[in-house]
Amino acid sequence: MGRAEARRGQQRRGARRAPRARQRDGKSGIRRFFTWKRVLGTVLGAFLLGMAGLIGLYYYLPEPQPNEQATLQSNIYRWSDGSVMARTGELNRVILKIDDIPSLLQEEFIAAENMSFRDDQGVDIKGLARGLFNTVTGKGKQGGSTITQQYVKNYYLNQDQTVTRKLKELIISIKVDQRMEKGDILAGYMNTSYYGRGAYGIQAAAQAYYGVDVDKLTLEQGAYLAALLQSPNGYDWAIATPRGKAFAKERWNYVLNNMVKMGKLEQGKRAAMQFPVPIKPKPAPGMEGQKGYLIQAAEAELNRQGVKDEAIKAGGWDITLSIEKKKQAALEQAVQDELESKLDRKERKVDAAVQAGATSVDPKTGYIVAMYGGQGLKEHWINNATRQDYQPGSTFKPIVFASALQTGATTQDGRPITPNTVYDGTSRRPVVGSDTPFAPQNQDDHDYGKRITVQKATNSSVNSVYAQMLVDVGPATVKKTALALGMKDRGAFDEKPAMALGSMQSTTVDMAGVYATFDRHGKKVTPSIVKSAKNEIRAYEAVERIGDQVIDRSTADTVTKVLTGVVKNGSANAVESSAYDAAGKTGTTESNKAAWFTAYTPELVTVVAMFGEEPGTGTQVTLTGTAGGGRAGGSSFPADIWRAYTLEVLSGTGTSEFDLEDAITGKVEETEDPTPTPTKSKKDKSPTPTPTKSKKDRDPTPTPTEPTEDPDPKPTKTRTHRPDKPTPTPTKTGGGGGDEPEGDAPDA
Repeated sequence: MGRAEARRGQQRRGARRAPRARQRDGKSGIRRFFTWKRVLGTVLGAFLLGMAGLIGLYYYLPEPQPNEQATLQSNIYRWSDGSVMARTGELNRVILKIDDIPSLLQEEFIAAENMSFRDDQGVDIKGLARGLFNTVTGKGKQGGSTITQQYVKNYYLNQDQTVTRKLKELIISIKVDQRMEKGDILAGYMNTSYYGRGAYGIQAAAQAYYGVDVDKLTLEQGAYLAALLQSPNGYDWAIATPRGKAFAKERWNYVLNNMVKMGKLEQGKRAAMQFPVPIKPKPAPGMEGQKGYLIQAAEAELNRQGVKDEAIKAGGWDITLSIEKKKQAALEQAVQDELESKLDRKERKVDAAVQAGATSVDPKTGYIVAMYGGQGLKEHWINNATRQDYQPGSTFKPIVFASALQTGATTQDGRPITPNTVYDGTSRRPVVGSDTPFAPQNQDDHDYGKRITVQKATNSSVNSVYAQMLVDVGPATVKKTALALGMKDRGAFDEKPAMALGSMQSTTVDMAGVYATFDRHGKKVTPSIVKSAKNEIRAYEAVERIGDQVIDRSTADTVTKVLTGVVKNGSANAVESSAYDAAGKTGTTESNKAAWFTAYTPELVTVVAMFGEEPGTGTQVTLTGTAGGGRAGGSSFPADIWRAYTLEVLSGTGTSEFDLEDAITGKVEETEDPTPTPTKSKKDKSPTPTPTKSKKDRDPTPTPTEPTEDPDPKPTKTRTHRPDKPTPTPTKTGGGGGDEPEGDAPDA
C-alpha cells in the first residue's frame, strides 16, 4: 500500500472516531459548568470571603461597654386600668471573684456547659457546626455556644436570637478571650447568669435554692445549680412538671458524669450521690399574696409567646395585666369568707392540706379578670389556678355531650343523642361497644334505673350514662373535641371510657376557656392575663383571645341550656339566684382529692377548684372532712365561693339572660330499653315512670322522665355555708353528684 493511500485510510479512521471524541469532550452545559474544580473554587472563595469578612469585623467592631441589662432594671406591672400593681427587679446578685468560688464548683459549670473551655479560643467551631447541623435537621435549637460566648451575651449584648447578634457575639468572644484570663471569664459567666427564683449569679442562686453561701454548697447541690442554667423555670423543683423534673435529674446526672470524664470526680463517689431536692422558694419583696401569683402567671404567658424568662428578669418591662381590681378583690374575699374562715389549718390535718385556685374570664374579650392562686407565695409557691397535676372530674362531662351533638353521634341502637335521649342509669353497668371493659359506679352506688334522660343524667352527674355516651361517640372523637375547645393534653388523656369522668389533667384556666367557648356560642376563647408588654427593644400584644368557630352555635347553646338545668334542678342548685342567669357543672375526682365548680353567666365565666395536697410532700390526699364536714364536693365550698364572688361583681351591672335560640332538646323518647344492657345481678333501686310527650323542642329544661329521687342533696338558695352532708366513703369511688372515676381512671 502506498503512502498516500495509507494516509487517506488514517484520515478516514480519524473521521470515524471524531464524533466519539466530541461526545467525550462535548459535555452537557450543566456538567461543563459544575466541574469539581469550579465547585471547590467556589466553596474556597466563599470561605475566604467569609474569613475576610470576619477579620474585617474583628478590627471594625470594638468591644462594647456592658449592656444596661447587665445591671437589673425594674419591671412595672399594672392593673387593667393602668394603675401600678407592683414593681419588681431590684438586683438580687452578689459579684464573686473566681478565688471565692470553690474549684470543684467551677469544674461543675465547665462540665455542664463547655468541657473544652480551658483550651478553646473563646469560640468552638466544631460546637457551632454541630449546633447548626442539629438545628437544621430538627434536633433542637442548639447554638454550640461556649462559656465565653454566653458570658458575652449576658454582659455585653442581649438575648435576641438574630444573625447580627450572633456575629457580634463571635467576634467579641474572641476579643474577650484574648484580653481576659479564663478564670475571670468563668466568674463573669457564673455571676451574670440567671438561675430562676429571681436569682442572678451563683451566690444568689445558692441562697435561693439551698439557703447557704457558695462555699457551703455540696457537689450534688452545685451540679443542680449548673444544670439549672439550661432551663431555670423548667428545672425549678418547686414548679417543674413531672416531665421537667425528669429532665432536671437527667441534666444533673449529665453534669456529674462529665465530671468523672474530666477526671475531677471519682466514679465510686459519683455512684453514691443522691439528688439534692432544693428548699421551698421565698417570694421577693412585693410578691407576697395574690400579686405574686398574678405576676407569675403573666410571666409564664410571655414565656409561652417567646419572651425568654432571662429577658423578663433583666428588667425594663412595662407589663399591663388584664386583672381588674374590683373583681380581684371580690374573688379574694369570697375565698376568705366561704373557705379560709372555716378552716383550722393548725389543728385539723385535713384542713392543712386544702388548696384553692380560681380563674375568672370575661367571655366577650377572653381576658382573665381575676385569679386566685393560693394563700400566698410565701405559704405555697405553686399557683393553684395554673397547676396542671389534678383531674377536672365531671366538669369534663359537658365536653362529652358537646362532642356527641357536634358529630351527630347516636346510641348503640341508633338513636340521636340529645338532652331528651334516654339512657340506662344503673350503677356499675358495663359499657357496651368498647374494647376496654368499664363499669363505673355512680355516687353512693345509686341506681337511676334504666330510663334516665341526658338532661337528668347531667343534673345528677351520672357516671354510668356518660361512660356509655363517650363510647357511643368514640373516645378519640371526644378527645379531639376537647382539644379543639381549648383543653391541653397535659397527661393521662387516655382514649378509654374512663375519660368521660375527667381522668386527665387540667387547670382552672383550661376549663375556663372551654366553658367560655360554650358561653360565646362556640367561638374559641383562649384566656389571657397579659394585655400588653413592652420595653425598649420590643412590644408584645396579647395572643388572639377570641378565635374561630370550633363547634356549631347550636351545639354550644344546647350544652348551655342543659347546664342551666343543672343549676335549676341539679347538683349546681347551690348557686341559683334571681340576680343572674347561670349554667354550670360540679366535679369531684377519685377519692375526693379535688373538687371543682365551673359555671358561667352571659357576662362572666368562673372556675373554682379545691385540691388536697399534703403539706411538705405534695402528695395528693382526700378533701373529705374539710372544715369538719363530710365529702367536700364541687357543690360545697367551690360553689359557695363562685356564688359569693359572682353576686358581688355582677351587683348593679344589669345582667342579661342567655341567648339560646339555636339550642335543641330532641324528642321525648318512649323506648322500652334505651340501650343494650348486659346481664347483671344487681336489682334496680328506682321505679321507671312512663315519659310524657308534651314538652316542646325548645324547652330550656325538659321535664325529667326518670326517677325524681336525687342523691345529691340540694342546698337552699339562701344558705350561708353548708358542706356536703357526711356520706359513707365508697370502697372504690365516691364524689360529688356521682363524679368519681373508677377502674382504669387513675389517681392523678
